[in-house]
This record gives sequence, C-alpha cells and structure tokens, in this order.
Amino acid sequence: MPDAAQDLSRWIPRLLAAWRAARRPPAPSRHERSRGGPLGRFGARPGPPPRGPGELLAPDELREVGAAVARLSRGLTRERELAGARYMDEEKLLGAYLLFYWPISYLQARGTLSELPRRPRSVLDLGSGPGPIAFAALDAGAAEVVAADRSARALATARALAADAGEPLATREWNPTRGKPLAELAAGRRFDLVTVGHVLNELFAGPDADSRRAALLAEAAGLLAPGGSLLVVEPALRDTSRALLRVRDLLVARGFAVRAPCLYRGGCPALLRETDWCHAERAIEPPPLVAQLGRAAGLRKEAVKMSYLVLAPPGEAWPEPPPGRVFRIVSEPLPSKGRLRYMGCGPEGRLGLSLQEKHVSDANRRFESLLRGDVVEVTGAEPRGDGLALGEGSTVRVVAEAGSPARGEHAP
Repeated sequence: MPDAAQDLSRWIPRLLAAWRAARRPPAPSRHERSRGGPLGRFGARPGPPPRGPGELLAPDELREVGAAVARLSRGLTRERELAGARYMDEEKLLGAYLLFYWPISYLQARGTLSELPRRPRSVLDLGSGPGPIAFAALDAGAAEVVAADRSARALATARALAADAGEPLATREWNPTRGKPLAELAAGRRFDLVTVGHVLNELFAGPDADSRRAALLAEAAGLLAPGGSLLVVEPALRDTSRALLRVRDLLVARGFAVRAPCLYRGGCPALLRETDWCHAERAIEPPPLVAQLGRAAGLRKEAVKMSYLVLAPPGEAWPEPPPGRVFRIVSEPLPSKGRLRYMGCGPEGRLGLSLQEKHVSDANRRFESLLRGDVVEVTGAEPRGDGLALGEGSTVRVVAEAGSPARGEHAP
C-alpha cells in the first residue's frame, strides 16, 4: 500500500502534536480556575505543543505510551475486559490508540476501501473514535465524511485533527446501546459508504449478540444510496472473525450480497470447523513511531491483519466472480515435506490447494509466491484428499492481487 503509507506519513506529525498538546495543557486562566481547573485535554484548547523529538517519542513519553498500548492490547485481545468499555474516554488509553492503533486502522481502511466497486463521495463512519477510517476515506477521495461516536473526547480529537489538516469532517454523537434510530443521526441523508470499524465485536454481548449485530448492520445499510456499500472491519482474532462470519450468514440469508472478500455465495464454509476462521493480511513497513511503540509494548506490526466485509444492500446482485476456476487464498503458505499448500475459497467452497516441488513448472511457479488475499485461477488440478492437487501441467494465474477488486465482466 505505497500510496496509503505515504499519506499516513503526513498524519504522524499531527497525531504526535495532538497527543503532546493534550498531555501538557497550558496553565489555567482565572476563569478556568474559578470553574474548577484547566481545559486543555484532547480537543479542548490545548495550546501550542512542546518541542519534541521529531516523529519519535522521548524516553519518558515512550514509557508512558508503551505501557498504555500494552494495557490496551491485553484488554482487547486476551481477557477482553476493555471490549465494550469506554476506554476512549480515558486519556492515556486514547493517547495510546492515537499513536499506535490509529495508524494501523488507517492502513486497514485504505486497504479495504480499495476493494469498493466505486469511489465514495459521501461517507458515514459509525464508531469512528478519533477518526482513522474517516480520514482514510477522505484521503481516498471522499468529499464529505461524518464521524459518529459515543466518546466526546475522541470526537474532539478528530475535530482537532481535521482542523489541523484542513479536512471537511463533521462529527455526531452516536451511542449504539441507547437504541436511537440511525435515521435520526443521518437526518434524512443517504451515503455512498457506511463504515463500521472495530465496533461490532464490542457490542451486544450475550446469546443474541449475532442477531442484534446483524440488525444494526441492516439498519446501517438502510442509509446507503443506490449502489452504496457497507464496510465492516473487525479484529483478526479467531473469535471475533468467526463472529463476523456468523453475522455475514445472517445478512446473506436476508438478501444481502457480499462484494468482498467472498467468492462463495452460501453459508461461510470457514464456519464448518471450529478451528477455521478467515482474515486478511497486508504486509507493511510500519511508521517509525508505530515500530518504536511496538517494541516498547512487545507487539510486532509487520503486517496489518483484519477481518472485513464489503456488503451491498438487499436487492443488489452479487458481483460475478472472475471466469475460470478461481479461489481467494485464505491462509498463509503451509509448507510440508516436498510440497506447498494453501487454503483457497471460491465459488465451489473452501478447499486445500497443493503443489509438490517435483511438479513445479514455468506455468505454475507463481503458486510459490502467493499471498493471503490473492485471487487466483488454476487449471489442471485434480481432487486429492480435502482439496485439489496441482500437477506439472497445471497453470496458476493471479487475477487480482490482495486488496484489489475481484470481479467478472458483468460486475456492477
């Protein structure tokens, strides 16, 4: 994602400046003292930021943010005690998100936005936090974006970033647990794109979570203009990914079409076995700030991983898959003695694809360098075990690289 990485590099100084300014507020005025203390936290007249060490953190800053990043990571991936909590309202956790997870979410969004059938002009970002997906949409060509979240502090930070960058970002308060209709939030507007990024897995815990999450996405899809898309991005954890796939199946049963990444139109075959799940992965060169924080927190970010869906509203047709026998690669390479194997998912389902070293030829050599997310056409494969075996006479052709649309001739 070279263009996205270049665009992100312009945001890093703004993220640092916003965090540093909020971390060291100016002395309170007489009026502020009379009201019980200073303003100057995220988005609240922080004053000029102190001079810092470029795009890296000083040692005291690194200790503070690194500890908060580690806490945020543990709280959202292990016991998940922070999932659904109002962690964006806690200054240190919001700062950790801003400096570490904001850039990652931005790159995730840019990668998935590239798979839309058309460039959106108007966007509603639900559960926006401080706006990484919103700003990714603006950088990808959107003309107007509305960011909606329940955290006033996160929205204030998004507004501060927008003001610094001169971006046309509007913000709205939105709390999905209060049951306020989304139509009121939209005020009668229709959008080319509605995004729900890293939100769904934190909502509606309990036995009816899948149905309530599906209902929320169906309501969100009601805000789409004709031809619009609903983009859902979730963590690449096994449980959160499988939960998204269950919601996918509920929506498909209600007439929704999946524009990406699915080539299979029925119930998701990754749900047939408890050990399977499906996620995307894009290799990145992390910004120096993210790499520095990752080392401090014991986290490596050499790739962005996420589970995602691009959905069309009910009544719109599924995109036609590319012609031929095609599969999207949904695993990392699985080498074993004398052969290489991947899992592929295509119109005929989820199958293993394997090629023995002795059968590698010029026509199928591309098999050796496939990436998770690539869409490939194979010929000359024969049924073998739980999948297909390629032979010396087989061909392998990449018809869409990871992050690119995979459509047939009659796709919308």
